[in-house]
Amino acid sequence: MQANGCPQHNGESEEATTSQQNGLCPANNGEIVENGNKPTAFKALSQTDQDIVRLIGQHLRGLGLHQTAEQLIAESGCTLEHPSAARLRAYIMEGNWEKAEHAIAELKDMVDAAMGTVKMRFLLLEQKYLEFLEDGRTMEAINCLRHQMTPLKYNTERVHTLTTYMMSSSPEGLREMSNWEGKGVESRQKLVEKLQTFLPPSVMLPPRRLLTLLNQAIDQQQARCPFHNTCLDNDPTAICLLNDHQCSKDQFPCYTTQVLNEHCDEVWFCKFSPDGTKLATGSKDGTLIVWDVDLDTHEIRISKSFENHSYGVAFIAWSPDSTHVIACGPDDCAELWIWNVITGELRQKVSQSPEDSLTSAAWQPDNRRFITGGTRGQFYMCDIDGTMQDSWEGVRVQCLVCAPDSSLVLAADTHHRIRGYNFENMTDVPILQEEHPIMSFTVNDEGRLALLNVATQGVHLWDLKDRVLVRKFQGVTQGYYTIFSCFGGLNQDFVASGSEDHKVYIWNCKRDMPVVMLEGHSHTVNCVHWNPKLPSMLVSASDDGTVRVWGPLSKVRQGDGESGRSTPV
Repeated sequence: MQANGCPQHNGESEEATTSQQNGLCPANNGEIVENGNKPTAFKALSQTDQDIVRLIGQHLRGLGLHQTAEQLIAESGCTLEHPSAARLRAYIMEGNWEKAEHAIAELKDMVDAAMGTVKMRFLLLEQKYLEFLEDGRTMEAINCLRHQMTPLKYNTERVHTLTTYMMSSSPEGLREMSNWEGKGVESRQKLVEKLQTFLPPSVMLPPRRLLTLLNQAIDQQQARCPFHNTCLDNDPTAICLLNDHQCSKDQFPCYTTQVLNEHCDEVWFCKFSPDGTKLATGSKDGTLIVWDVDLDTHEIRISKSFENHSYGVAFIAWSPDSTHVIACGPDDCAELWIWNVITGELRQKVSQSPEDSLTSAAWQPDNRRFITGGTRGQFYMCDIDGTMQDSWEGVRVQCLVCAPDSSLVLAADTHHRIRGYNFENMTDVPILQEEHPIMSFTVNDEGRLALLNVATQGVHLWDLKDRVLVRKFQGVTQGYYTIFSCFGGLNQDFVASGSEDHKVYIWNCKRDMPVVMLEGHSHTVNCVHWNPKLPSMLVSASDDGTVRVWGPLSKVRQGDGESGRSTPV
């Protein structure tokens, strides 16, 4: 007998019995007679066709189209699952535990896992025990536990836990204590799905297998789509199965939607707030400008301007709650500024020594502390009022980031490496080593990937957990200027970087070559940043004194300044 496929028609078989139960009578000449009507001959089906029929039949049953599914079975001559598996499913859904145990025994030769049959019986008896307790049939529950589950000598710890459930005084208390859905279709269906994992798919199909395959196909198509940057994942109705998925380039941030001209000298840095509603830009002209971002229209308007940063603003760090920014200067700047962007007040100007060089900063998750450092050997932890709490001697910091998933502070130093520093116990660990100076770096939201701008080498992607270089992105021009890159787009699947050739480069994280190059700036692009709340909004800051806002074609407005263009790769 074949567990998967069409039944044999040259004699009696288990499929024949099943067909009779479904109102189908197999004939000796390879035909079936449906309720006495005209015989229908089976069509010879390949293994692939048989699998497809089974998948469709399962999906139809899942939709409640049982008559349609039975007609498919009758016309194709295929069975959806082994007869014993079908009986097991039916008995469980009926709550017929004794017959369900017999069905498991019938399937024992088809169970591959070690002690698989014992584990299946244990799961079945666990459901039976819980249902007895919920129904108030305490003595039957005790008998199930003592005389059926315990003799299996499997998962004794779980048996002890199940015993404690007898203390519950109500069905509601039992469900809460056991984290169980309660007696009914939902919990029994989950049991069937657990038992299926012990059986090969030729015997019992995995649940919702057709939808799983379709979702895998969609995921693969999206992974191949160079411009996939839309939230189709959260809106299944937006996905059409009738044609292959392909995002339009017009939906991608390839077009200049605004040019911000308020700075009067080179713009060194730009960064969106964590909530995406503000943008901060810093310039050689000594000003820090905070802009309001309309998340609906994508329009950016000036909100506040903070002036008199005597050395210019070369680095900006937003507090996690988007209320404060730290403004750092270039290498020869010994002080940093902490601004309250809500009130417009200077919270504190921090300077430990006139010999310091405070060029980088990163906030701790508590919004109350931050880390700052520079290439002259300063490395401090301070509170929001600028009071130094700890310091680390001898670390020449090029750039630093607070790891989002640990207490480590990641710092790139002048030895071409990144190390992790723990200010709580004053320990440090090596993270990665490059052969050339690390000019800047950032990490993604999960803290797993790091993006480095390496002098004369370009943009490198590292896996911080495995400590391996994943990818060297191609195309960008990187010398010894400090250029800041970023992760961004949907699920942070993209990487963007400025370049000394005046362009913005965007790559998919899984590809070496850029998916698009954005042209419009006339000098080096120092910094790019992706809006964390808008996958279709990107900004770039340049030595040409402008900040360009990049968005989809639908957000381009007439009269917003000179247009930029994208070059496909």
